[in-house]
Amino acid sequence: MTMVDAQAPAISIRERYLDVVSDRWPVTVVPQADELLSSWLHRLAHANGVAPRAFARVLRRNSRMWSPALDFRLPSDIAKLLSANTGIAPDELAAMMLPHALPRQLLLPLRTSGHRTDSTWLQFCSYCLAEDAQPYFRRRWRLATRVSCSNHSCRLRDRCPSCQSCIAVFDQADLVPQHYCARCGYDLRRAPRIGISPAARQLDRCIDDICRLEGMKDTPSSRSLIRRLLNTHEGIYSRPNLTDLSTGARARCIAYAAKHEDDWLTVGDETAAAQWRRLILAAGSHRTLIERFADCLAKRRELRELQVKTIVQPKPVDVAALLEAYGRVMERGRRRRSNA
Repeated sequence: MTMVDAQAPAISIRERYLDVVSDRWPVTVVPQADELLSSWLHRLAHANGVAPRAFARVLRRNSRMWSPALDFRLPSDIAKLLSANTGIAPDELAAMMLPHALPRQLLLPLRTSGHRTDSTWLQFCSYCLAEDAQPYFRRRWRLATRVSCSNHSCRLRDRCPSCQSCIAVFDQADLVPQHYCARCGYDLRRAPRIGISPAARQLDRCIDDICRLEGMKDTPSSRSLIRRLLNTHEGIYSRPNLTDLSTGARARCIAYAAKHEDDWLTVGDETAAAQWRRLILAAGSHRTLIERFADCLAKRRELRELQVKTIVQPKPVDVAALLEAYGRVMERGRRRRSNA
């Protein structure tokens, strides 16, 4: 039925809402590269018109840090609910979790408050958030060993620059995107840049490369590497582990280690993994090391090709002419014998 009025818009009865959306939620959000599961959940909630704090009840979660807890363990009933209502495959959901990608010992602890020198649970780069079409938080921002952004050459942040509170999207009661502070509403994309020295940035990148190569393997060498990284703060801060320090404090530890060059990541370790660490640290990054290897191989190939070209190759034999000459010689021999 349609009602038409000169002063009012047309109103028509359409199909029922449940018939349109079927058994799925109205809006599906596509996971981004290296996105945290909790970040995706916050974006999913906002896209469907639900604040994160209320969305916790949709998933039957009651704990305060409900979404960061799911980064570590996603119960099967919640995984089935999410997959059924979003169309995102279970393996895609698992790919956004932490245990299978990053060493758990190096992850920042789940902490919502503390002293300004204490760690919080998540870091961010304001420039990355500003460039994202839909701002999201990366998994590698959960690592205590990561203190800088490789894309923007700046130090990461772990607190809102306005109110100094940690990132608490999980506790957001208002329907706003996750890049707004849940405490004061500050737009985290506007956070000013914090500089970091080139040497500290390079060491930070090398550590990240090394962790990518070794962090997923449960080997004596990897366990030794994790212990060394957790003790990076020794002699600077008295906290038990590197993971207990704020991003600013950890950045100072990395800067100190970069300034006082030694073999703290490799001393006493003669494994093949330690040899790779030395090469990566010497090159400045794993990518630079691979590029140098590639250049070396290319030069050797060019040299080999040049040597082949300079070798004097014998002229090809004209088999037909050779046989013709042989025939003439044999014919002259027969004539001599005939005359004799």
